[in-house]
Amino acid sequence: MGREPDNQREEIAGRANVTDTPELLAYYDELNDVNAGALWTVANKIEPWEPQSTSRPVLWRYADLREKVLRSVDLVTPEKAGRRVIYLNNPGRTEFSAAVGWIYAGLQVMHPGENATAHRHSASAIRFIMEGSGAYTVVDGHKMTLGKNDFVLTPNGTWHEHAVEASGTPCIWQDGLDIPFVNAMEANFFEVHPDLSEPVRYPVDDMTRTWGNAGLTPGGGTWDKGYSPMFKYQWDRTYEALNRYAGAVDPSPFDGHLMEYVNPTTNGPVMKTLGASMQRLAPGEATKAHRHTGSYLYQVAKGNGYSVINSQRFDWSERDIFCVPSWAWHEHANVSASDDAVLFCLNDLPVIRALGLYREEALGENDGHQPT
Repeated sequence: MGREPDNQREEIAGRANVTDTPELLAYYDELNDVNAGALWTVANKIEPWEPQSTSRPVLWRYADLREKVLRSVDLVTPEKAGRRVIYLNNPGRTEFSAAVGWIYAGLQVMHPGENATAHRHSASAIRFIMEGSGAYTVVDGHKMTLGKNDFVLTPNGTWHEHAVEASGTPCIWQDGLDIPFVNAMEANFFEVHPDLSEPVRYPVDDMTRTWGNAGLTPGGGTWDKGYSPMFKYQWDRTYEALNRYAGAVDPSPFDGHLMEYVNPTTNGPVMKTLGASMQRLAPGEATKAHRHTGSYLYQVAKGNGYSVINSQRFDWSERDIFCVPSWAWHEHANVSASDDAVLFCLNDLPVIRALGLYREEALGENDGHQPT
């Protein structure tokens, strides 16, 4: 009990390299009896030379998922299910129902006239709209209308509900939450609204109109919460900003033209535990490979291309979702010779950066590209 397997011993100065003996094995059993253990039996495992992610690179094709997501409408109601969602289950993280690392994600569907019961939780959440019209979210009384590729926040502790207007069409969006992380911290709470609905108390889309004016802050405006007051980041404004940026500076060899969504009051991340970005790949552009700490969940907002993740190629098209685990080599390419490709990315960078754990490395061999 409690002993270090032989393959975890390392004959390197400073690493655990203790050979088992009958006396030591008996000693480990004695420690186990008092709920303790010898560090050298686990040191090389819990202190690896570099991150050892259990997450696997995965591509979830929208063409494979869409009909299955829509079928859930015939099988369960929002009232019974709470939220009608098909979650993305990474083969290496099934114990935590995670898409990658400590990030949960799923595809939620709602039909016209439906609404999900208002609730709040300790986990922070985002929505990224994939298809349909008439969807909206209400967050602490602020109603946001939602269109394709809009990025929406439902920060931790805020009352929120989702619905589709009776005049709308079936809607599907990606949910992204830090549920696995908050559960790992043993700090998750969930509450259902006492009235089952969150009343609208402000003009529709007021937060975007108030805080979404680039470079301008409302006179006398104050915001002291740890998340962005924007709540909704519109696709048309985001795409316009990406194109303006691309016309002004050269692309990064590793990311093309990448812009991060920010809290306009701090210029920091939109929420304390979840960050997001949008990046543009010009026609025919292929990035070089690099790796960094943190977990990354991509959705293709526009275009077609492929990514090579730890030497495995994944071909993607619009609305497909794929993940890049922490410290995995990755590079992206746009296969179109005439149109750009745009990737939305949900990540845990706010936590990684706040804890001083961010580290990045470029691939130096094969002209910066991985073999496939």
